[in-house]
Amino acid sequence: MFFLYRLYHFILKCIVIFIGIPNPQLHKNKSGLTNAIKALQLTEQSYVLLITDRTLQELGIPTSIISEVQRQKLNVMIFNQVLPNPTIENVQQGFALYKKYQCQAIISVGGGSVIDCAKLIGAKAVRPNKAITEFKGLFKVLKRLPPNIAIPTTAGTGSETTVAAVVNCPNTHLKYAATDFVLVPHHAVLLPELTTSLPPHITATTAIDALTHAIEALLSINCMTFSQNRALEACALIFDNLPTAYSEATHSYARSQLLSAAFYAGQAFTRTSVGYIHAISHQLSANYNTPHGLANAILLMPVLRWYGERIQSRMALIARHCQLTSRIHPIERQADDALNAIEQLLIQCKIPNSFTEIKAEDIQNLARAALNEAHPDYPVPVFMSHHECENIIKSVSTVN
Repeated sequence: MFFLYRLYHFILKCIVIFIGIPNPQLHKNKSGLTNAIKALQLTEQSYVLLITDRTLQELGIPTSIISEVQRQKLNVMIFNQVLPNPTIENVQQGFALYKKYQCQAIISVGGGSVIDCAKLIGAKAVRPNKAITEFKGLFKVLKRLPPNIAIPTTAGTGSETTVAAVVNCPNTHLKYAATDFVLVPHHAVLLPELTTSLPPHITATTAIDALTHAIEALLSINCMTFSQNRALEACALIFDNLPTAYSEATHSYARSQLLSAAFYAGQAFTRTSVGYIHAISHQLSANYNTPHGLANAILLMPVLRWYGERIQSRMALIARHCQLTSRIHPIERQADDALNAIEQLLIQCKIPNSFTEIKAEDIQNLARAALNEAHPDYPVPVFMSHHECENIIKSVSTVN
């Protein structure tokens, strides 16, 4: 069975090598926002669907973006019903609004949930006869989405540059992941001022989410030069700037660097996929609405410790690139230095080490669902057994 998984991973690697994955056009700061809107090439008075969530709208986060869209003589319809873990109903609601006003483009302003929801609304716009659940899996859209811009308000998910979109079905407690090259946003705009209102714990968990993307990209057996370089750069930016952004909310430079880190980590893992940290994390979000970044942050060290010496060379690479160690140390020491630096960063950002929501009777099913997600899709360095997965979940739960 594992041989077939590796064959599948090899096929995925060949797709990346021979077909390639598109990159969004990257824009930064207010001038970049103007250029991105102009690049949509819409006629005057066209309708644009701006997708966000209610909290962000109440905070006024999209206001400057709406003003710029209107300044360029376009009409804006706002859809603000996206939940922290977006649902199939959210996508259906957004698509209904898109269709009602005959919108010509989509702008998403928010975290990964908002951007993922926007991707699937775009998919429905070009495949209106397909059920949202039918987008699950690989290459189920295969049609260019309407012109779109992704504007992240957290420096974490990297959804503004990835091929994937995740949606929840509350009835079944399952997450549906759609993966297709056409889901990569056409434009990404990084505006650090949109992230300065984030409270410290959100700043931390979203940045650790990006760090998890970078690390799992590096651990993937499908990691190649581009992904490795992007992932290492993301790690360095996070180690260098998260402590400052965590303690000084309005530090524009640190915020800008974390946005770049999330973007680079997104570019890395969208070519390599993720691993067991995400596989387990997704089950917690689906069953308990655990915030994705927090789930990844708590699971990061237990899964890395489980890998142990099997990932020493990769962890040592992180340590050397991020200047967390001395190059004269043996590789075992370098790997330990990387793990210790991650652990200290988690402590500094007050990340808890367990989940209170996990129920003892759920652990077996959580482990089964996590491995069903990971196998065969994730090109992990080594395979985890059901028993090992259960033990990791138990280690981060407060149940006896």
